[in-house]
Amino acid sequence: MEKQIPVTAGTTGPRIPTPDQIARAPKVLLHDHLDGGLRPETIVELAAACGYEGLPTTDPAKLGLWFREAADSGSLVRYLETFAHTCAVMQTREALVKVAADCAEDLAADGVVYAEVRYAPEQHLEAGLTLDQVVEAVNEGFRLGEANARVAGHRIRVGTLLTAMRHAARSQEIAELANRFRDHGVVGFDIAGAEAGHPPTRHQGAFDYLKGENNHFTIHAGEAFGLPSIWEALQCCGADRLGHGVRIIDDITVNEDGGVELGRLAAYVRDKRVPLEMCPTSNLQTAAATSYAEHPIGLLSRLKFRVTVNTDNRLMSGTSMSQEFGHLVEAFGYTLGDMEWFTVNAMKSAFLPFDERLAMINDVIKPGYAELKAEWLFSVGG
Repeated sequence: MEKQIPVTAGTTGPRIPTPDQIARAPKVLLHDHLDGGLRPETIVELAAACGYEGLPTTDPAKLGLWFREAADSGSLVRYLETFAHTCAVMQTREALVKVAADCAEDLAADGVVYAEVRYAPEQHLEAGLTLDQVVEAVNEGFRLGEANARVAGHRIRVGTLLTAMRHAARSQEIAELANRFRDHGVVGFDIAGAEAGHPPTRHQGAFDYLKGENNHFTIHAGEAFGLPSIWEALQCCGADRLGHGVRIIDDITVNEDGGVELGRLAAYVRDKRVPLEMCPTSNLQTAAATSYAEHPIGLLSRLKFRVTVNTDNRLMSGTSMSQEFGHLVEAFGYTLGDMEWFTVNAMKSAFLPFDERLAMINDVIKPGYAELKAEWLFSVGG
């Protein structure tokens, strides 16, 4: 018998989606790191293949738990160590193909219909691959994963963002790489890494180059660092989107009477419809938020900022898009209509051509949510 869908306000009130509906709902993911989303069993397999002996354990279940505990520890050293392990096993063409294929399959199985997955090519050169070969291998893996997903009855399209590390000096090179592959699987550029001490303007040349080439880019900003990081990313560098952007909440005042006042920067971000790539679970781990219920995403979405929901690092956070939405549904009572709003926000903000974004919204996302919303009509009294 089909489960009764919870009703929160009478027979015609808003209906809270079930975990099954959340999983089946079409979702769009804009902020996901390839080296932060490996399957634990794949890490063990690849470590054995390349002779890497640095893993804390070769038991996949225990390894997955170790990654989550290290990310939850509050220790930056332990958190960064997790990426040392994943990158260590992602140094060959075969490994990159495998990891990318797994990623596409896992996202598709979770209901993701479009994803932009980012990675730093400069971190995968230790075994002799060139930057171009890294990109070609990852693209091959994503096409394979998309095909495997179709066989399994799921549809997904994956584009990649090439990331430059903000503490390094290869951003111009990576920007040119992204532009070279922009019609071959790469949809944009990003910078990542520690914000404090590494302002985005340090890579101004790369951003100016991309703007001159009419290319897209997002910037990690407003996560660990505050409003100056967001201001520089937008007003100096010209970012199309903000990776995280959670600290924009620092420019918003909630008065005792419940009234809300936006500072100049917050008002600009909302007025310009700057997409915020928010990652709730990751933000809890990095102390950018204290709980799901107190995460700024609640207020920002109520104020109609261009908010999107994302995973960041699925392995380290032990999460998925369905789990992220599940936490938000529990914390804020979001409905399928709210989930659809977040998903349309994300698709509007994707680095795809306008006609393709519109088709995804009208032909995939909206019909998918309409079908889910109508299910209660056929389960009443069941």
